Amino acid sequence: MDTASSLAPVQHRLLHLLDELIRHDGYGSLRIDVRLLKRGQKEVILDCGKQHRFVVDVPAAAVKDASA
Repeated sequence: MDTASSLAPVQHRLLHLLDELIRHDGYGSLRIDVRLLKRGQKEVILDCGKQHRFVVDVPAAAVKDASA
């Protein structure tokens, strides 16, 4: 699975949650947490009342740059 295809569901859900917050008649919050996992992956957690968790692949070069 390449990076673009693993990010697509995260991007889709993020835009959907943002649209819901903007249409909502009141206030709301959206929090994004990104955690580094083993094997070149990251966990992305979108928190907007309930948590949406995704695991995405990260290119090997990006992981090496981050650890340097």
